[in-house]
Amino acid sequence: MAKTIAVEYRVHDGPDALAHAAAEHFLEQAQKSVAAKGKARIAVSGGSTPKRTFELLANPKEKFLQAMPWEKLELYFVDERTVPPTDKDSNYRMTREAMLDKVPLKPEQVFRIKGELPPEEAAARYESTLRNQFKLEGAEVPRFDVLALGMGDDGHTASIFPHTAGIHELARLVYANQVPQKDTWRVTLTWPVIIQAGEVFFLIGGKDKADPLHRVLQGQYDPETLPSQLIQPKNGKLLFLLDKDAAALLPAPDASGKGKLEIQR
Repeated sequence: MAKTIAVEYRVHDGPDALAHAAAEHFLEQAQKSVAAKGKARIAVSGGSTPKRTFELLANPKEKFLQAMPWEKLELYFVDERTVPPTDKDSNYRMTREAMLDKVPLKPEQVFRIKGELPPEEAAARYESTLRNQFKLEGAEVPRFDVLALGMGDDGHTASIFPHTAGIHELARLVYANQVPQKDTWRVTLTWPVIIQAGEVFFLIGGKDKADPLHRVLQGQYDPETLPSQLIQPKNGKLLFLLDKDAAALLPAPDASGKGKLEIQR
């Protein structure tokens, strides 16, 4: 039976406007979750666009630093490169330098993937962390309140790359994914975990993303080639925060910059 995914996209003028919109969204969703249940569990991705957002969240000249309920947050990572936390390629290092060193989050509120360990061990340890923090038993899956994704120009998301084994992993929460096209390993949340989140959104900017985004949303369903198509949230809603370059091949948004699609999967 076909499943309908309601896709909303919001188009912004450029990188700064996009980062600001993402910061607003993080704040809104965190406040909403804290009001409903007393805490917000947030999973973030790496990349240049999230970096701008994290810098805004930590900027004392912006409202976010004071408005964010930092003491009620738990911060997790969607994926990580197999490098130490001090390495320039580390998602954790980028997040720490852009935000964590400047906001009132205690170390015990931040849960990183230990990319310095052998990949399988790093994945097993992070899965154990999730099971402990979410008090999971058996086949239960953690449910993040907010989960932010990016998308590569090859259609990958998290560290689930085209034609890699991570596409087919259904049983584990965290997977050590061999990525031949990058000649490396990555440690990533699996897509069955990602789609359980209460709020899943993509943050995408740049001209190089226009064609793959168009194919992900309006092309033939081929997740082996376009793994971002696997992200079909259980709640039936999916949000894309975009700049004009990334949105160039999508149907034109309305005057407020919002567009909608219904996708059958």
